[in-house]
Amino acid sequence: MLPRFESASQTAGPYVHIGLVPSRAGIQQAPIVTHDLCAQGIPDSALPIEVCGQVLDGSGSPIYDAVVELWQADHLGQYQARANQGFRGWGRSAIDPDNGHFHFKTIKPGSVPCRANMSMAPHLALWIVARGINLGLHTRMYFPEDSALHQTDPVLNTIEIKRRRSTLIAACAVDADPDRSPIRYSFDIVIQGDQETVFFDI
Repeated sequence: MLPRFESASQTAGPYVHIGLVPSRAGIQQAPIVTHDLCAQGIPDSALPIEVCGQVLDGSGSPIYDAVVELWQADHLGQYQARANQGFRGWGRSAIDPDNGHFHFKTIKPGSVPCRANMSMAPHLALWIVARGINLGLHTRMYFPEDSALHQTDPVLNTIEIKRRRSTLIAACAVDADPDRSPIRYSFDIVIQGDQETVFFDI
C-alpha cells in the first residue's frame, strides 16, 4: 500500500465571496443566507438589534475581503432546532466595500443553558474568513449591559488573562438612541496585534 500524505492547505483566497456571498462578487441570484436574521419577522417579545463593525489587521487597517458569519440563540435562549416564529438563527455579511463594515440585523439572544446547571450570558457566535486565513476564526460577541452575567459565564471564564475578555464585549453605537428600536451595537474584530480579539479553538 502506497503511503499517504496530507494534502497541502491554502487560504480562502480572493474568490471567497463567490461561494459565500455571491452578490458581493457581482453574481445576482436569490441569496441562501443574508445579513438579516429577521427577514421572516421578529418573534413576539424579542428585542430587535443591529450589529456593525470592522475586521481589522494588526496595523488597524480594515480587511475588505472578509466575510463574517453569525450564529445565535433566539430571545428564549433556544437554537434554531427548537426556535419558532421563523427566526433563522444564523446569517452572513460581507464587508461593505464603501465603508469597510459588516452589518447584521437580528434580535438580542437570551441566556443559553449549559452543563452543571450553568448558563452562558447572551452572546453571538462569529466565524471570520478572509484571504490569508488558513482556517476560519471563531469568536464571540457579548453585550455591555450584561456585565453581571459575564462574571459567571463559563466560556468567558476560560480566558485566563482577564483584561483580554474585554475584546469580546461590544459597545453601544456612538449614535445609538436608547429609546430607539432597534438598539445598535458596535463590535470590531482585530485579527492580530496588541488588541487582538480572543479566538477560540473549536
